Amino acid sequence: MKTYTSHEIRKKFLDYYKKQEHAIIASASVVPENDPTALFNSAGMQPLVPYLLGEKHPEGVRLANSQKCIRTIDLEEVGDDTHLTFFEMLGNWSLGDYFKKEAIVWSFEFLTSEEWMGIPINRLAITVFEGDENAPADEFSANEWHQHGIPKDRISYMPVKDNWWGPVGETGPCGPDTEMFYWVGEGEPPIGSNVKNDEYNWMEIGNDVFMEYIKDEQGNYNQAAQQNVDTGAGLERMTTVLNLEKSVYDTDIFAEVLDHIQNLTGKQYQKGVVINEINFHDKDETIQTVKNMRIIADHARTATILISDGIVPSNVDQGYILRRLIRRAIRSSHKLGVEQNFLAEIAKVVISKFEDVYSNIKNNADKILEEITKEEKQFRKTLKQGLKEFSKLMRGFQIAFERSGKKITRISGDKAFKLYDTYGFPIEMTEELARENELEVDREGFEKAYTKHQEKSRAGSAQKFKGGLADNSEQVKKYHTATHLLHQALRDVLGDSVAQKGSNLTADRLRFDFSHHQKMTPEEKQKVEEIINQQIQKGLAISFTEMTVEKALEQGAIGLFGDRYEEKVKVYKIGDYAKEICGGPHVENTNIMGHFKIKKEEASSAGVRRIRGILINET
Repeated sequence: MKTYTSHEIRKKFLDYYKKQEHAIIASASVVPENDPTALFNSAGMQPLVPYLLGEKHPEGVRLANSQKCIRTIDLEEVGDDTHLTFFEMLGNWSLGDYFKKEAIVWSFEFLTSEEWMGIPINRLAITVFEGDENAPADEFSANEWHQHGIPKDRISYMPVKDNWWGPVGETGPCGPDTEMFYWVGEGEPPIGSNVKNDEYNWMEIGNDVFMEYIKDEQGNYNQAAQQNVDTGAGLERMTTVLNLEKSVYDTDIFAEVLDHIQNLTGKQYQKGVVINEINFHDKDETIQTVKNMRIIADHARTATILISDGIVPSNVDQGYILRRLIRRAIRSSHKLGVEQNFLAEIAKVVISKFEDVYSNIKNNADKILEEITKEEKQFRKTLKQGLKEFSKLMRGFQIAFERSGKKITRISGDKAFKLYDTYGFPIEMTEELARENELEVDREGFEKAYTKHQEKSRAGSAQKFKGGLADNSEQVKKYHTATHLLHQALRDVLGDSVAQKGSNLTADRLRFDFSHHQKMTPEEKQKVEEIINQQIQKGLAISFTEMTVEKALEQGAIGLFGDRYEEKVKVYKIGDYAKEICGGPHVENTNIMGHFKIKKEEASSAGVRRIRGILINET
């Protein structure tokens, strides 16, 4: 069977779908650009939600790309054979154009044709939706795969949890999907083996999502007027499988980075070492070395991507994730005996790997190296501070012993977690130092404190994806339109230095962050409200035109994301008042929006203010 590098697979995928008359669009930023209600784009379809909901895409109804994605929910598992924080999702979409037949025909041809991936048919298995009370079994997809040579005993009917997509929010597009799996077991797959009865020997390498239905607010599943296709394949996973490797870290994707880490640390990376949930915490030196080198490679790679897309280390949201990744990489380097700054050297290798794929990485190379160096320098000082705090803890134990005569033999979980959370001090280092001082650490108490902290963090991240563009309700459209009016009104009152820094929408309110150096006065807030409500009362029509970014900016449209826009964009106009580059969705006229009211204006971060506002329906 043929093997391909990750670069070849990415190119072949895009070339294939270009041949099928798909427009090859640029990857969106990993940070959602229109109403950023999620920390990151974690799926290929996420930047296209407005178009899947019915907005017209400037490039047409057939699209394909390689989308940069970030997923941090499994951050603690990075270092095993499969988990990554940054990955590329190869995807193609039909926006109300072709549907199941074409999607399956093309997926099959791309995977099996000698001209493309050349996968033998006998090494493929398929899953389809088995049906339930909301939708019937997807017999069409099963029959289509069988007609192309997939044996019936390789096609598994699976439940909702496996083969149903969406909706992202409470309502919106959803439907069955069909997934493609590759045999990763020993030898040839036996007759009758499939995903349902032999799941551990099959690995998913792609899926076709058919957005056949719309779930309404009453929970009903109705046939969608615009039926879409969303096809996805993870580049890293496909590269691993097609090269018969056990780990994504053993592919060309990480080869150069790991070679450089070897040179800088003097440690040896061993390919073929299997690290899974069973042996992840083994003390074996080889496993620990391989795991720490993988963590450095993954986190340096992701940090490079994040900074290239405008994120800098901070204590909130995306910046906090970036800071945590850099610090985890430094901790792993410390375990490998590295005490000097070196992450920027790793980032240089990542930049060279991606500079011809994503132009903003090359354009922001100096910024990437500057931010990583600054953060690493700062955190290595933090590690020193952590050591000082540990010494203080030991002195406190000694004083307590001298006063009471009772020797303390254990560091509480709360104290260990404070060292970790406040000073970034790794629990493993706390345990190592404790052993040297003939102490134990309440690891169970630490884990409880850590889990509680993690649950709060995940709850916060999950909240960020509620509502917003994932919700197609009329009320959310009203609030999205209101953010445009608010943005322009703030610029009218406070000056053109005002720029949107983020927003979060639900069906009940809007939250809008903007650059401004001081608290707004009551008079300024009142003036902003008056301007917005005047525009609403005028009954302004909302319209859009498609043009290049350069032309949009020349015509005075507000554009916030620099080189992260595609070549052609939509420019939305609210009458003659507001003009902004945006993907939608919006109401058709301001006269249905109601009365706008600022509920609160407060500081969000240094140089950034936050407004919370509501729309009051007038009867």
